[in-house]
Order: sequence, then C-alpha cells, then structure tokens
Amino acid sequence: MPDFKPYLVIGLALGGVYAMSGVGLVVLYRTTGVINLFYGAMGALASIVAWTMVDEWGWNSWLSYGLVIVLAGILTTVYGWFLGPPLASRDPLIKACASLGFALVLLGFMQWRWTPDARSLTLPTDESQYVNGWLRINWTQAIGMVFPIVLTVATVLFLNRTKVGTAMRALADSRDNAALLGVPVRRVEATAWFGSGVIFGFSGLLLATLVSMEIVALTFSIPIAALAAALIGRMDSLTVTLIAAFVIGFVQSNLQAMASLSDYRNMTPFVFAIIVLLWFAWRGAVHGRMA
Repeated sequence: MPDFKPYLVIGLALGGVYAMSGVGLVVLYRTTGVINLFYGAMGALASIVAWTMVDEWGWNSWLSYGLVIVLAGILTTVYGWFLGPPLASRDPLIKACASLGFALVLLGFMQWRWTPDARSLTLPTDESQYVNGWLRINWTQAIGMVFPIVLTVATVLFLNRTKVGTAMRALADSRDNAALLGVPVRRVEATAWFGSGVIFGFSGLLLATLVSMEIVALTFSIPIAALAAALIGRMDSLTVTLIAAFVIGFVQSNLQAMASLSDYRNMTPFVFAIIVLLWFAWRGAVHGRMA
C-alpha cells in the first residue's frame, strides 16, 4: 500500500495556496468582470525578484518579501488602471486574452532578465518545524493551510459589511448603474486590482518554496489549479472555491504516492473542473426540461 502520510501536509498547504489565488480571481472577476490570466506570472515575478534581493543583493529577507508583495499589487493595479476602462465594455473573452498577453510580456521579461539556472527560495518560516511521529510541518506550510481560510472569511465580511465591499458588489451587478449611483468606479476597481495583486504576489512566494521556482511552471502550469477551483465556484462563490482548491491540492499531492498515477497528477485540476462543469450543465438541462 502506498504511504500517503508524507503528502498530507504538503497537499493541504498547496490546496490552501491555490485557494488564495482562487479567492483573488473570484473577487476581481466579481468586481471588474475580468478573468485575470496573468496572476501566475505576477507570482513568478514576485518570487524571482525576492530571490534576487535576498540572494544576490543581500537585502533583509522580511523587507524583500514585503516589498515584492507590494510590487505585485502595484503592477496589477497599473494594468487595471490603464487597460481596465478601455476593455470594460468588451467581451469577457477579450478581457481574458488581454490579461494573457500581459502574462506573456511578464514571462518574456523574466526569461530575458534571469537565466534558466536552478534556484531555490527559502522563506524565514521554512526554518521552524514541528515534528511529532510521522507529522512534519513548518510555518510556511501552516500559513498555506490556515491563512486562506482566514482570507476567505475576511473577504466575505469585507464584501458584506464595508462600504467599499458594497460598492464592489454593486459593480458586479452593473458598472454603469453603480456610477450613476455615485460609486467611485475607478477607485473601487483599483482597490480590487491591488488587493488581488497582493494575494497573487504572496501566493507566488509560497508556491516557490513549496513546489518550485521554475518561472514557466509558476506562470502557467502550477496556477491552473487556482483557476480550476475558481471555475468550480463559478467565479462567484468564495466558499466553494476554497473547498475545491483544498480538495484539488490534496488529491494532486497524494497522487505522488501512487506510482501508477503520479505522472498524471497535473491533470487533477482539469479533471475536477470538467466533472463539475459537466454536472452544472446536466443539472441545468434537467431543470430546463422540468420547467
């Protein structure tokens, strides 16, 4: 029988990081109508810049990580501030393609600036580890498991209890109507872009130390799981996105313990997303016939 114990913690930690990005995607989509496809590239940029600051320039670790998270938020906001309004009335597919183009720009810059040499990013939270029998967990993994839950709860409260959150929900219904009601559309959208960018930067740092700091993988391959979780949540439900991300990360990690299936673990997000989306379509068809 395969030994799943070593993969339990890392699976939950990965699922949590996927959930963080998924929450950022859902909130941004509900506010601006944009399916952001450059979130992985933003996380990759944050991790490689952090590595440069700490390993090449000798900067303080905490300062460097804080700066790159803020940098991710600023760059994401700049994109939303300048390209958001011209694309606001365009088809969602066009918006998504525009964000994918920005991802390719970021990827091209990273490949031009940094060589493809192997690198490793070590966070200060990696150093302290709790061991009890087979259970081994460090602070980075603990943050990956706990912080997404706190983030989801805080985001739900923010959207439902604050003026800015109410304005974000109003934008999700109608951008034009919200503007007529006096909602500062540009500022509210900038808040959503910045908040999601900070989340993407933070999740990129965690992924770089939990999985790999390979630029292409961080840009496209690994973050697919977060997008799959957001799609399972129908780009609307934060709770469903959170649960789906944890399940995807958990299953994906534990498939490594099974020799016959370990090579197919990267298919996990696609399989889950396809099954759930087909179920939504089937349920809609059944309800349509009953009506």
